[in-house]
Amino acid sequence: MNKEIALARHCLEFALSEGAEKVRITLTRSLMDLVGVLNGEVDKVAHALDRSMQIQLFVDGKFGTFSSNCLEQEGLEAFIREAIGTVRMLEEDRLRDLPAPSRLAKDAKTGLELGLYDETISEFTPERRRAIALESMTWPRKTQLEKGFVLISEEGEYSDSVFDSYTIDSQGLEARHTETSFEIGYETTIQDSEGNHLSSYWWDAAPFFKDLKWQDCAVTALRRAAAQIGPGSVPSGKYNLIVDSECASKLVTPLLNALGGYALQQNNSFLADSLGKKVFSEKLTITDRPRTTGQTGSRLFDSEGVATKEMDIISQGVVKTYFLNTYMAAKMEMAPTVEDATRICVSPYGGCISQEDVLSKVGDGILVTGFNGGNSNSATGNFSYGIEGFVVKDGKIGTPVREMLITGNFIDLWNKLTLAADDARSCMSKQIPTLAFRDIDFAS
Repeated sequence: MNKEIALARHCLEFALSEGAEKVRITLTRSLMDLVGVLNGEVDKVAHALDRSMQIQLFVDGKFGTFSSNCLEQEGLEAFIREAIGTVRMLEEDRLRDLPAPSRLAKDAKTGLELGLYDETISEFTPERRRAIALESMTWPRKTQLEKGFVLISEEGEYSDSVFDSYTIDSQGLEARHTETSFEIGYETTIQDSEGNHLSSYWWDAAPFFKDLKWQDCAVTALRRAAAQIGPGSVPSGKYNLIVDSECASKLVTPLLNALGGYALQQNNSFLADSLGKKVFSEKLTITDRPRTTGQTGSRLFDSEGVATKEMDIISQGVVKTYFLNTYMAAKMEMAPTVEDATRICVSPYGGCISQEDVLSKVGDGILVTGFNGGNSNSATGNFSYGIEGFVVKDGKIGTPVREMLITGNFIDLWNKLTLAADDARSCMSKQIPTLAFRDIDFAS
């Protein structure tokens, strides 16, 4: 990466010498190795190296973004010269600017500050990756795990990767982020005694290989598929809703999107004019904890190079921040913040540690373990999602259900929050636990 960094610095100076008033350059490099297996055999092998340079130019009150995968000095100089000429043909937009220097990250010099890089990745060989993929399968052991079904197909992938980004600008920013990632995922299809095909998946990821639960992934996917055998029917009505931590982000992500500058500025947000107001239940607190060492999703700076910080997004139902980059803040005549949240955490509520605790307290309801299609309206907050899951009776998981819909409005939904556990999956950048809501509309 050192040669590419030197080239990025040269390109910044070259752009300034060619007439750019301000410049930001982001260099990214990723290396990924993957082994895929299908029905007990290696199905594919991939090795990918990607490098790119994004160049943002501020010229005569105008702005343009350009990118190139050709990282050769002579070619980039010609590319930058032509890009500057292109920007000069655009309309003026004086609101475009670099962030104030005081807001920039100053503690991301090496890229290793957050402890997200696993040195052992250099020891991984093609043979070791192949062994991990083959040893993680259930296919050779299919008759030993469950009864009452036939394993039709089992498809999985193991991969490891290195991601490195380096951002500089013409006012002194120099920020680097480096991380490794180890990932595994399986999708399994079974056939029950009546000939029905049922599918499920499971996955895991970690910055460090020692934390990757690769031995259990295929087994979990198979058991999740088998749990769907013998679904029942549930009449339409209002039920307590429990949402598994695996899929709970489906209900949180729309809130974050609605707090984003683009949605707000375009009047396409159901949380417009909500800053500082109590909109949701006091049981809802969402924070951004982007500087947590060694954890997925942690970052010291956003795409503009602005320093991240731990902050409340929603505190006891009160909206505490919008996500406004420099441009959106200028258009809305508001103070800029970070561009977006990077490591979302929904705080536990109600004294529940696990999903079992939540089920016990709720008693009866429907546990949602997956969403199947549907949509939401970002302007109104109305939603309609297909779901699959299980009936819950007396705190115990019972008959599987599918082909049902939940409908409602996000503001109303989050005002019906009753419980939040402390069981968020560490492999996710959104740390969202099992959630419970009361009196939600289900349609069969």
